[in-house]
Amino acid sequence: MSYTFDFNAVSIAPLLQGLWVSLELTAAANVIGIVFGFVLALLIMSPHRLVRLPFMLFVEFFRCTPAIVQIVWIFYCVPMIFDVFLDPITMGVLALGLNLMAFNAEAYRAAIQAVPREQLDAGIALGLSPLQRVLYIIFPTAFRASIPVLLTNGIVIFQQSALVAIVAIQDLMYQGKTLATETYRPIETFTVVALIYFAVSFPITQIVGFLERRRQLLVS
Repeated sequence: MSYTFDFNAVSIAPLLQGLWVSLELTAAANVIGIVFGFVLALLIMSPHRLVRLPFMLFVEFFRCTPAIVQIVWIFYCVPMIFDVFLDPITMGVLALGLNLMAFNAEAYRAAIQAVPREQLDAGIALGLSPLQRVLYIIFPTAFRASIPVLLTNGIVIFQQSALVAIVAIQDLMYQGKTLATETYRPIETFTVVALIYFAVSFPITQIVGFLERRRQLLVS
C-alpha cells in the first residue's frame, strides 16, 4: 500500500461547526423524545381501543422502519402533502424527535407498568386527581427507572443524526463529506469524524453503565 497518510490536511474547524449542529439536533430531539415520549406512553396504555390503536401504530411505524427513510419522507413528503415548509434544521429535529418519541414511549411504558400499586393507592387515598397522580407519582418514578434507557436512546439519536447529511443539513457528517471531497483525503477525514462521534458517545455509555450497576445494587 503506497498511500501516505496526512492528517494535517484535515481542518478541525468545519468539523467542530458540524458537531455543534449535530449536538443542537440531538438536544432538541431529546427534549421532544423525553417529554412527549411519556405522553405517548400514556396514550398507548389507554383502556380505550380507539385512543390506543392509532398511537400504537405510530410507535410501531417508527420502530419498524429505517430512520433514513423516515428522514427522507418527512423532508420531501410532508411539504408536498401538507403544504408545510419549515427550515431544514426544524425538519431534522422533527424527524429525529418523532423517532425518539417512539422508542422512549416503550421505555416509559415498561417503567410505568413497574410503578408499585401501593404508590398509586396512596395517591388515591390522599385525594389526588388522576392528573396529579401522573405528575407527582407516575412520571417521577417512571422517569428515574427509565434514565439508563433514555440516555442510551439519546446516544443512538446522536449517531443517527449523521443521516440528516443526505438532506443537506450541515451537521458533522455533512461537513466531513465536504472536507473529504475538497482535500481528497477521505480516509483521514472520516477517521477524524468517527473519533469525534466516539469521543461524544463513549463517556455517555460509561454513565449509562454506571447507572445500571448502581440500580442493580439498589435493587439487590
